[in-house]
Amino acid sequence: MRFSAFFFDGACRAFHHRPTFSKLVVILAASGGGLVAYADSKSDHAIASSQVAPKKKVVVLGTGWAGTTFLKNLDSSLYDVQVVSPRNYFAFTPLLPSITCGTVEPCSIVEPIRKIIKKKGEIKFWEAECFKIDPTSKEVHCRADIGTNLDGNDEFLLNYDYLVIAIGARVNTFNTPGVVEHCHFLKEVEDAQKIRRSVMDCFERASLPNLDEEERKRILHFVIVGGGPTGVEFAAELHDFVTEDLSKLYPMVRDLVKISVIQSGEHILTMFDKRVTEFAEEKFQRDGIEVKTGFKVVEVSDKNITMANKSTGKMSVPYGMAVWSTGIGTRPVIMDFMKQIGQANRRALATNEWLRIHECDGVYALGDCATISQRKIMEDISAIFKVADKDNSGTLTVKEIQGILDDICIRYPQVELYLKSKQISDIVDLIKDSKRDVEKESIELDIEEFKRALANVDSQVKNLPATAQVAAQQGNYLAKCFNKMKDCEEHPEGPLRITESGRHRFRPFSLLICFVIQGISILVNLPHWVENRLLHNCLEIGSL
Repeated sequence: MRFSAFFFDGACRAFHHRPTFSKLVVILAASGGGLVAYADSKSDHAIASSQVAPKKKVVVLGTGWAGTTFLKNLDSSLYDVQVVSPRNYFAFTPLLPSITCGTVEPCSIVEPIRKIIKKKGEIKFWEAECFKIDPTSKEVHCRADIGTNLDGNDEFLLNYDYLVIAIGARVNTFNTPGVVEHCHFLKEVEDAQKIRRSVMDCFERASLPNLDEEERKRILHFVIVGGGPTGVEFAAELHDFVTEDLSKLYPMVRDLVKISVIQSGEHILTMFDKRVTEFAEEKFQRDGIEVKTGFKVVEVSDKNITMANKSTGKMSVPYGMAVWSTGIGTRPVIMDFMKQIGQANRRALATNEWLRIHECDGVYALGDCATISQRKIMEDISAIFKVADKDNSGTLTVKEIQGILDDICIRYPQVELYLKSKQISDIVDLIKDSKRDVEKESIELDIEEFKRALANVDSQVKNLPATAQVAAQQGNYLAKCFNKMKDCEEHPEGPLRITESGRHRFRPFSLLICFVIQGISILVNLPHWVENRLLHNCLEIGSL
């Protein structure tokens, strides 16, 4: 039977351009005149109608944490995927501070992007830089920059159905005089290698016999400008490197080494939980790392850093090496794109909770180049009340509130954060505080009471920190959405649409809780060095 089916199919292909009657005669003859059930499913009309629809084109800009994690988790068989990046490798950036101290070799933290996408099938990679995004024509303009003469053919266009922007950010110098000329940055593998050479040069110069002690102290004063994750991690790594290794190699100058962190805010690691900040500051104090908060660097020369404080005014500090790590700035292509879409006054691309850029069909942004504009619950409080009020009584019962509670917590993650900060299990317990004289089951709230109960919830809305962990989680989340996009169009799995009918296709992005200390959840992922030390500390005291 299989042979017959195989034969008839082959005959149809062989005589494809013949009339249907001719094919029937051939098959009847071959079958010895026996009874044959035949249907010419390969007619011209049928072939045209049975052709597989072309795959949607997905263009990914960037091979950092967000872009690479997206590619690794995307089902590439569903899309025509093309990747554009001037960097043809992925770098494990949390270990850049370790490269500065020789703990890790550069080759250990990089992986060729072509090796990564080879495992995924038909994904195309172009080593080039995107210099313009045209959302109207759905095109990206790219330019190759690989140091070769392409006879003017170094620019090309790619059109897309979906665009994933994950090009990261650049170092923000705030136009401070002398920063570019005299400071190191720590964004790329090459930056880490330069810092390592500079650290070793400082120790060698300080060991020369013709220097006085003051000059040696200046040379061995390492200054980190910026108390964010990168600056703090580098300061911790440098301290360990000096204490464990360099002090043995340079015993004559080890007592002259000084490490300082200059931070414009009142604390370091302000984007993390308060307990993480306190732990880091206490650890630095024990290790002898100077933390100068409330100081803004206004100028950098070859030997001095000038900084200003509101109360004490300006002061200069001599230094031997400086690392500038004050945050991230916007890349030119993103600035141009934001002007086109009406976001010119922002520092990063604004997306909704599903990582899609507002008013841009099929364009997503994630990682350091974007920020999520979390919708505030008070914007929709009246609509939430109306949806929950099933019997249109004008008041909400406990049962009605519980009926919409899950959707509210998913759609507005700040609700759950606020409850955790108050150590309250659910909204009903929060509401009960305002109705202390009423039994829980008998509580009823009108719209004004409902508003007052949730008035402070939006205080928990905060921008996510620009870390590798956040970018990786966003890439993983978006890939999963793409993988089930077709299914979720028919069977949405997201929360209720409060201001419209139906449900959202997907659950909104939410940063996963990753750490618990003494029964209290910390919402954010911790910096690499803080996480390791905090975990070790908790294990020692048995509180984890």
